[in-house]
Amino acid sequence: MDHYIPIMLKAKGLLCVIVGGGPVAQRKTEYMLSVGASIKLISPAVTEPLHQAAQNGSLIWHKREYLTGDLAGADLVYAATDLPAINELVAEEARQLHIPVNVSGPGQGGNFISPAVVRRGGLLIAVSTSGAGPAAALSISKELGDRYGGEYEVYIDFLSRIRDIVKREVSSVRRRHELLRAAAELNILDDIRGGSFQMWNEQQIKDWIRSYGT
Repeated sequence: MDHYIPIMLKAKGLLCVIVGGGPVAQRKTEYMLSVGASIKLISPAVTEPLHQAAQNGSLIWHKREYLTGDLAGADLVYAATDLPAINELVAEEARQLHIPVNVSGPGQGGNFISPAVVRRGGLLIAVSTSGAGPAAALSISKELGDRYGGEYEVYIDFLSRIRDIVKREVSSVRRRHELLRAAAELNILDDIRGGSFQMWNEQQIKDWIRSYGT
């Protein structure tokens, strides 16, 4: 079994080349658009949602077969056709150009895989079986989705606000670490679940910073 390392990649503004126009390519495209990537789609035919996305300018569609050279300038590549031979050609070019490439289907030419994802605002939980069982990854992600509900979106937003103000107001690195660790230990999830939590404003956070440890 191949071994992978988890990486949370900021995709906003990256150029993602997707080769293929069927349902798999559509899923890849929709997800990458949702995180702010720029999409170059290559396929002689596409699904209706992809066609609409091209018409409204959400992506650039090259209505033809893949050609060597199509990956120039790409940051990420998805080989998502239903033809393994084409997918392997795409993967080979990506490897030569040192571009991370995901290969759909049975192909072995890719060097990254797309995990099942649970997202709650800033909380992102990724589940992978290293390609061995995508259905199992989806099942596990569903269990995690049930465990980590919508309250975590509020919770992570709360921690993010504290972090931003701590970074701005506190110069000592050691003190910052102490405060951020203390914020993570605050017991507010029950209040969020119960509906009694009120998001702290900037002044409340500054007051908490001043009072912590005194």
